[in-house]
Amino acid sequence: MAERSAGTAELATTEDTIALGATLGAGLKAGDVVVLSGPLGAGKTVMAKGIAQAMDVDGPVVSPTFVLARVHRARQAGRPAMVHVDMYRLLDHPGVDLLGELDALDLDTDLDDAVVVVEWGEGLAERLSEHHLDIRIERDTETETRTVIWQWSAP
Repeated sequence: MAERSAGTAELATTEDTIALGATLGAGLKAGDVVVLSGPLGAGKTVMAKGIAQAMDVDGPVVSPTFVLARVHRARQAGRPAMVHVDMYRLLDHPGVDLLGELDALDLDTDLDDAVVVVEWGEGLAERLSEHHLDIRIERDTETETRTVIWQWSAP
């Protein structure tokens, strides 16, 4: 399955990042976890916008930094919602219980029925699912070109 493969891409524009997010998002299903990592300003939220576009969920998709998580409902019946999570505020708390934190938010959706997209989640989000999509984004500060590396974890 192409959507469950690994790869690398050089992205010159925001539109390219959204397009790759849409390509990767097209194969996601309920219960999948996506971990977006990279430095501040790398394009994690832009990638999440592309994933949301492919999933056809309600928007707008913006950084959930100050609310920790946002639920984007599917526009079509039977399709999964997207839960967009930003773990940046919890990075200073290495013993954080991610599932407990998400449960405490009372997200009004079952995580098993949604795709969970986590920014700044490396080392934390993997606890949500043994099988997850890791997307690493690096930005060349001189050219603004993004290098994106993605791969699915072993099941």
